[in-house]
Amino acid sequence: MNVRHVLVLPDRDAAEEVAQEVVDRFGLPEEPQLVRDALAGEDDAEDAQWLVVVEDPQERLEPASLDDLAAEYEGWLETS
Repeated sequence: MNVRHVLVLPDRDAAEEVAQEVVDRFGLPEEPQLVRDALAGEDDAEDAQWLVVVEDPQERLEPASLDDLAAEYEGWLETS
């Protein structure tokens, strides 16, 4: 089963830093995917959140650790 973790960040710079930090801290083989998530009804780039999508096929990443990392950048781990 392929687990996917989604970290929500306030802006692109934070998302890019978190994506690199995930690779460095957790030894991922590749950088996670970045996705711009415009808030409902908003067209302005200032009103967008950025998502860092981390694939975890071997389920080795701890959600609490990812949430702590996102919190360092004023973000959070999205839970399903």
